[in-house]
Order: sequence, then structure tokens, then C-alpha cells
Amino acid sequence: MKEKLFLVLANLFWAGNYVVGKVVIAETGPFWLTLIRWCAAFIILVPVSYWLERPHYWDVMKQYWLPLVASGALGIIGYNLLLYGALVYTSSMNAAIVNSLNPAIIVVLSYMLLRERLSTVNIIGFLLSLIGVLFILTDGHITHIFQTTYNRGDLMMLAAGVVWALYSIIGKKLPVPPITATACSVFFSLFMLWPFAILYPFPADQLSAIGFAGITYICLFPSVLSFLFWNISVQKVGPSHAGVYLNLIAVFTAAITFLLGGTLSVPQLAGGAVVLLGVYLATKAPKARPEQVDIAG
Repeated sequence: MKEKLFLVLANLFWAGNYVVGKVVIAETGPFWLTLIRWCAAFIILVPVSYWLERPHYWDVMKQYWLPLVASGALGIIGYNLLLYGALVYTSSMNAAIVNSLNPAIIVVLSYMLLRERLSTVNIIGFLLSLIGVLFILTDGHITHIFQTTYNRGDLMMLAAGVVWALYSIIGKKLPVPPITATACSVFFSLFMLWPFAILYPFPADQLSAIGFAGITYICLFPSVLSFLFWNISVQKVGPSHAGVYLNLIAVFTAAITFLLGGTLSVPQLAGGAVVLLGVYLATKAPKARPEQVDIAG
């Protein structure tokens, strides 16, 4: 029950990240928002992980440095740069809907990399999800699939989905407490990010009070709390089951957009509905065959 609540809250905070990030990105750019976000998160994560899990950081990083570096490169750097870069070109609602394809991507990659079972219904659901995303990418004109110029932001969100799926799979196989794993991944990611700061001057003169408030929200809620809740839940229920809850990001984003006076287009609503239906089928657990129940894998 605790894991379900954590997954709901994680995705609620991530939905806010889409809406708030769309505003903040105009003042900071993708690079500095990512760097500021995870510098602040690291300061909070280290004492929290030490208080709750009592890790030996040096031993953990020495033994598992490769998967931790991979987690940082994928979940901290890759996903965030793709997400915030996408928000420069597309709406927060479109980004959230395309992001809804992530659970289906997780299931497919879990089948390919972890040999998790994949049924015919799962495959149909994955294909249906792709159709829904294509409906959104073509603004409802899916027959123009080979004739249209796709929105760069929507394509970046598709790439972000693959990156997130790989990050989730690594998190499932990493034998490190979740908060410690997140803190160590952030540590390695910051080492990889800081050298590039010289290429992007900090836009201090462009930061407004609204931008500062938005950064504060992003640093605390989607950065610290969402990642902690997500990693705790993934280690308990697995990436495929946890991935189903990523559907809530689009639902919460739509609700927040509507409450803030925004509008939702017919292609967004129709495509989003098809994506959610497809993801439901793609993540539906295959029934075990009676003759296989007692056979060890």
C-alpha cells in the first residue's frame, strides 16, 4: 500500500515538473535547470540517505561505480536534458502524453534485457500505444505519417522514454538501497555535468521571482521526493509494475493545465486516450501457463 501511495505522489510531482519546467526553462535553459536541480537535490539526498540507510558511500561507489555512473548518465543527465530540451519546442501537455508511452517501453526492454514474459496482448498494447503517440505527433493526421515534419520536442520525449526505461531497469538490478543509489548516481552525474558549465554562462540577470519559485519547486518535489519514492517502489514492485503509474503524469498534467486556464486539443485527448489504453494492455501481466507454474526458470 505504501508503494502505491509513493508512486502516485512521485507522478503528481513529476506532472508539476512539466508545467513548471515549461515556464522556468525560458529563463535558465535546459543545462542550468538540470544542473541547479541536481546540485540542490544532492545536498538534501546525502544526509537523508545517511540518516535512513547508514551507507558506506566509498564502498558502495567503489563496488557499483559502473551501474551508478550509468544511472546518473541516463536518469539524471540524459532524461532531464531531453525533457527540458523538449519543453523548449513542445507543450507540457504533449510532453506528458508522449511520456505516457514509457511504461510500454519499459515492458518491451524488460523482455529484451531481463527476459520478463511478454504476451500477445502486451505486444498489441505496445503497438496501440505507438499509434496513439503517432496520432499526437501528426496532430491528428496519422495518414500523413511519412509526409509530416515532426515536432522536435515530441521526438525528444520519445528518446527520453527509452532513456528512462533503461534507468528503471538498472535500478531494479542494482543491489543498493534506493536513497543511497539515487545520491550516488547524482554524485557521478554532477561530475559529468560541471565541466560543461563553462560553455553555458549562468543567466542570473534573467531569473525572475517566478523563475526562482519554480526552481525551488523543481529542486525539492520532482527531484528529491519523486526520485526517492520512485526508486523505493521500483525495488519493491519491479519496473514493469511501477511503470504503469507513469500514466498518471499525463492525467495530472492535464488537470493542472486545465486548472491554470489552459486548453486541451482534440488530438491530444484522443491520442492520450489511445496511449493509455495501449499501455494498459502492454503492461497487463501475462497469465502463467499451468504446466509452467512449478518449473524453475
